[in-house]
Amino acid sequence: MINSNGKILSEEQAKLSVFNRGLAYGDALFETMKTLNGKILFWEDHYFRLMASMRILRMEIPMAFTPEFLEAQILELLTYHSSDSNSFRIKFMVFRNEGGFYTPQTNDITYFISVNSLDADLYLLDTTEYKVELFKDFYVTPGLLSTLKTNNKVLNVLGSVYAKENQYDNCLLLNTNKSIVEALNGNLFLVKGNSIKTPPLEDGCLKGIMRKQVLETLKKSPDLECVEASISPFELQKADELFVTNVIQGIQPITAFRKKTFTTSVSQSILAKLNMMVRLS
Repeated sequence: MINSNGKILSEEQAKLSVFNRGLAYGDALFETMKTLNGKILFWEDHYFRLMASMRILRMEIPMAFTPEFLEAQILELLTYHSSDSNSFRIKFMVFRNEGGFYTPQTNDITYFISVNSLDADLYLLDTTEYKVELFKDFYVTPGLLSTLKTNNKVLNVLGSVYAKENQYDNCLLLNTNKSIVEALNGNLFLVKGNSIKTPPLEDGCLKGIMRKQVLETLKKSPDLECVEASISPFELQKADELFVTNVIQGIQPITAFRKKTFTTSVSQSILAKLNMMVRLS
């Protein structure tokens, strides 16, 4: 079932116009969220990121778009989803209403919400082989737009095709300054000794919700120092550990980059703290 602008429809009933601006121009935003036992994890962070992103794209935010209203819309959809799972993946998409070409005729918006079951409730650490490579065919442009979850994800699609064709589990994206920005599906963290680095938003990485949770967790760890700083490709070979973060997987350790292999001890420690946060939330 789909929530289409407040109406619960079957997948067959939920249709998009060929003039939809998200389809025609990528004029859309989305939030990917995880629910557990009828609760949206990190809901406040998701809500404020969505509102800020809509303002940046000059979309008209409906008066009804309060945290309580949108949360209720998401949770209502879950009641129509038949599954034994306690955990779900939610995609909340907002697009500007159709009309116009590059210049829209209106800034009013429409939204839809979709839901898929997840196998695991809490975050699990997958330590099986996970190999990555740099994707250098195209580059991320540093700037505010690159930090948003817009519908313009062709770079990630091409990187995913490259990874599949070359039997990699993921790829790392570079910006036009040749600094590493992020992975195809999440933010990147690099561990060297007791120091942890993650690219700053100014480099063009996604303003990830799980990235924020990890940064806040690390601030409370006296034995670890975390900095937001540009990462050079040369640093990968010297790192002790690399991991990718997103709200669905939590933390995904990278086990190999070319001939270099990595440990997972810091990933395990952070993930245990994240799961504690989830249990207490």
